[in-house]
Amino acid sequence: MKKFIIFSILTFSIMSFNISAQQTSSSEVYSHTLNLGVGIGYYGYAEHSIPVLHANYELNAGKDFTLAPFISFYSFRNGYYWGDNKKNYPYKQYYYSETDIPIGVKGSYYFDRILGAGSNWDFYLAGSLGFTIIKSSWDNDYYGDRNYYNRSTSLYLDLHIGTEYHINSKLGIYLDLSSGVSTVGIAIH
Repeated sequence: MKKFIIFSILTFSIMSFNISAQQTSSSEVYSHTLNLGVGIGYYGYAEHSIPVLHANYELNAGKDFTLAPFISFYSFRNGYYWGDNKKNYPYKQYYYSETDIPIGVKGSYYFDRILGAGSNWDFYLAGSLGFTIIKSSWDNDYYGDRNYYNRSTSLYLDLHIGTEYHINSKLGIYLDLSSGVSTVGIAIH
């Protein structure tokens, strides 16, 4: 199963999908857009960049503003050495594993009209708010502090800036930079 997950993450890392039903006219409406993607996130407690799967569905909430329920998934594993030089607890490598599933709503404001961008471009600022479901574990024979990585809150906050270039009415290229996960990929309309 782990090999399948790693293979899937690597496959999707090459390409992100943004399947959209956006209208591209001067009265553009940013709604009914399904965004599926893979990005790279850096989380300090993970100690390295990790691949992230992400999906959201944009709904029009006002002029140039959308709300998009989202769900993401990422998992990591870190190895540590624990023990002392005594016979009872010799140094041994142990692993900490964590799987996080952030769930929430992303609000996006599109600046296309303000910037005078043509129908080939979308520019936006966004913020995500939600909570994270966290499953964590240490190896069974680890005798150290199992609460070392416990966080005081499961609150999920993220800020985004992004753009998409519409190559034609069916295909685009997008870039979403954020304080948590950055995604670049292909948009299929």
